[in-house]
Amino acid sequence: MRMKDLLFISIVTASFMAVGCGGAANTNTANTTNTNAANTATKDAMTNAAPTLTPVFKAYCEAWAKKDEAGIRKAYSADTLKYFEEGMKEEKIQSLMKYLEDDAITGNICEARNEVITGDKAVAEIRADKFPNGIKIEFVKENGEWKMTNKSPTVDGVKNSAASDTAPPASGNTANRPAADPAAKKDK
Repeated sequence: MRMKDLLFISIVTASFMAVGCGGAANTNTANTTNTNAANTATKDAMTNAAPTLTPVFKAYCEAWAKKDEAGIRKAYSADTLKYFEEGMKEEKIQSLMKYLEDDAITGNICEARNEVITGDKAVAEIRADKFPNGIKIEFVKENGEWKMTNKSPTVDGVKNSAASDTAPPASGNTANRPAADPAAKKDK
């Protein structure tokens, strides 16, 4: 999934969560500090500095800063690259950097944290200038190396929840794969 789509869905999710968690305003200012501390989201708390996945994401950030397409390709999993190449073919775009230009980052913010590794799959919250509040991204281990994917458990969970309200669940290998959106590039 493209980072712009991930960012949009993350913002929508956060908005729904904020509305759902609303309540009466706290008019007692005597204990404001303790109330605010108790309501601080645990999502922002760092449990670890993602020692395994940070090098992968840092290499990705550096590749964007250098405009190094080979470096960007090296950071992604084979399935993710295949997905991107299908979209590139459909949109008649030759360069992965051009295809992902809406997701380009400068490297000013480049951080991975809170990694959770389960066998050959992992999830980490990544932060970059395009998504400074962070977004969870899946990583996979291929040939002994960790690679980024275009999947996000947060975004996929929201999509799957919305889809289950209106349609039967997707089956097969495409259940968590985002649909191609060729119209997104055509307005440029």
